[in-house]
Amino acid sequence: MTVLDQQPVRTLSDAAVTAFRDRFGERFITSMAVREHHGTDESPYPVCPPEAVIFPRDTEEVVAAVNICNQHKVPVIPFGIGSSLEGHVLPIEGGITLDFSEMNKVLAINAEDFTVTVQPGVIRTQLNDEIRHTGLFFPIDPGAHASIGGMTSTRASGTNAVRYGTMRENVVSMKVVTAGGKVIRTSSRARKSSSGYDLTRLFVGSEGTLGIIVEITVRVYPQPEAVTAAICNFPTLESAVQSVIEIMQSGVAIARVEFMDTRAVKAVNAYSKLTLKETPLLLFEFHGSETGVREQAEIVQEIARDNGGMDFEWAEKSEDRKRLWTARHNSHYSGLQLRPGSRSVATDVCVPISRLAECVSETAQELEGMPFPYTIVGHVGDGNFHVQMLIDPDSREEWEMSEDINRRLVSRAIRMDGTCSGEHGVGIHKMAFLKEEHGEDALELMRLIKHAYDPNNIFNPGKLVSWHA
Repeated sequence: MTVLDQQPVRTLSDAAVTAFRDRFGERFITSMAVREHHGTDESPYPVCPPEAVIFPRDTEEVVAAVNICNQHKVPVIPFGIGSSLEGHVLPIEGGITLDFSEMNKVLAINAEDFTVTVQPGVIRTQLNDEIRHTGLFFPIDPGAHASIGGMTSTRASGTNAVRYGTMRENVVSMKVVTAGGKVIRTSSRARKSSSGYDLTRLFVGSEGTLGIIVEITVRVYPQPEAVTAAICNFPTLESAVQSVIEIMQSGVAIARVEFMDTRAVKAVNAYSKLTLKETPLLLFEFHGSETGVREQAEIVQEIARDNGGMDFEWAEKSEDRKRLWTARHNSHYSGLQLRPGSRSVATDVCVPISRLAECVSETAQELEGMPFPYTIVGHVGDGNFHVQMLIDPDSREEWEMSEDINRRLVSRAIRMDGTCSGEHGVGIHKMAFLKEEHGEDALELMRLIKHAYDPNNIFNPGKLVSWHA
């Protein structure tokens, strides 16, 4: 039995179906193909289709859908592109899905203020394409070509977080549809504010459980004058991670530093047709002036060499850098090719940088001898790393082994004053760890917030925090 088998399903009443059809007509879609697509993500869970899918075109239509859902107590799940690793988009209590792919406009570019306002269906790569002419860029880059709405909902980050922060630091304001059908703006575009509760931070990372995000204002940054990247191989996993700790403690303003273990490098070589040396490695990127980038690189190279780093290879041409970072972003999919037909169980712990080497090393030792393939990669500059375990979806034994590894890894991270999720969010998969990480009193406060914002439990129920204690 999985968590999906344990949830009560609320079926659509005839009255609810009539209300949806009266408002949306043929755009209230119930075909099985569309429903199954929206009941699937990148998590290890089986397909869990909604009862219907609606593609809203504007905020007014979202309000209409939410009002019907609230009146008839129908669960409503927001959907970006379905790249969640934690089961966020699976309608485990039934209900409808709102697919935001038609709300995909860049609404305002305020270049002088370094902000851009978008609809939730805008894809991160699309956003950068549309603002490139301004000399600005949006740095948050999770592995998938995720939507800005999904990234906001999960408090996502990516390879640039060590320099530019996560979605928590880069969402300025948003508009949200509440359970009562009201549209609220969480804050102004002012650079700072001491006015009222910080509703923006509350909704960033709320995973669609408190309201439906319909507009987001994000920070953007000047494109750097100079960019260069490098690869450095290491004799051991531990020496690579120790280098990262020393680099961060040196104060070098590195833009990216990513780790891949030997298995991950082999997978990336096969999937992306690269010829990287198959040892533990670090990928670096430096942003700044020509002089600044050169100085940063020299310091990093010296620290790496002191820890056994070798074969420092530069990628100064944009096409070479793009090939490297595309390969890193595709590491999830390259890992899946190690075992065709497998499902990925991904971990997402984050620990203080001082405990990173210890946490990674103990985890690697624990993984030795597992019957399934696995890789270790990470945004190690901020203490976040991922184990990707490729399990047979039909093997109960492998599922339980992977879950046991995950539980022990999370407990290890929490003992080190870390977290169960650095960037993927909680969804279904990490709910069991919130009490251990936050304590019962904090969890009860989260539950009270959920009850206050969503009294009929319609917003993505069964995710992040349970309705009952």
